[in-house]
Amino acid sequence: MRGRVVLLTGLPCSGKTALSRRLAERIGERACVLDGDEVRKTLCADLGFTREDRETNLRRIGFVARAVARTCGTALIAAIAPYASSRTELRAACEADAVRFVEVHLHAPMPVLVKRDVRGRYHNVPGFTGSDAPYEVPASPELRLDTSTLELDVCVAAVEAVL
Repeated sequence: MRGRVVLLTGLPCSGKTALSRRLAERIGERACVLDGDEVRKTLCADLGFTREDRETNLRRIGFVARAVARTCGTALIAAIAPYASSRTELRAACEADAVRFVEVHLHAPMPVLVKRDVRGRYHNVPGFTGSDAPYEVPASPELRLDTSTLELDVCVAAVEAVL
């Protein structure tokens, strides 16, 4: 195997960005964080929020992640990735490239997510994933973490144990 791609998926405010950044600190220089919000502003700025655009978004992030992994790095994708078919496609692309793929589902009860949402997106953004846009919960991720009950460092340790 070459490097690895870790997909941290979950509803907005579930802790994807915080966990990916802490993991990158622990992994060191061979880690690359691909944060969904940041990628949307650059690599995917031309995309909207239709199903097709959301799938294209993950496809592009996955392309970059696999490039990192092919050089024996660890790509940490912090993205909602709402559709099972897109996540399955990313897993298959990683396997075709002989890159290890690890899917981590982060979740918390909706009241916790809304409380964490300092920008008020759950209440104010039409088509927002988790309010009126779908999120297909992963059927069998390598790891599932409840970020409402687990401290960040416990989540980091759990991911490291899987890696």
